Amino acid sequence: MPPGTEEEWHVHDRARQFFYVLAGQATMRTREGDVNLHAGAGLEIPHGVPHQIANDSDLDLQFLVVSAPSTRGDRTRVESPIGIGG
Repeated sequence: MPPGTEEEWHVHDRARQFFYVLAGQATMRTREGDVNLHAGAGLEIPHGVPHQIANDSDLDLQFLVVSAPSTRGDRTRVESPIGIGG
């Protein structure tokens, strides 16, 4: 992800996801707050948890995401919580 970009807020009804940062720094936003992840760190997002990954840094962000089961047809856009992310 280029610097200053973010995914839209969304939720998965069935799939859980694991994000692993290869390079750069990610900000994972949930309604419970932000988690900053540096290279070599990972985070699981359970199904049913609205979330957004963002690159708030000045460097490119490279990460892997593993979803189980597939997120195909299992992604619903949700509104951003007030005062958090875009």
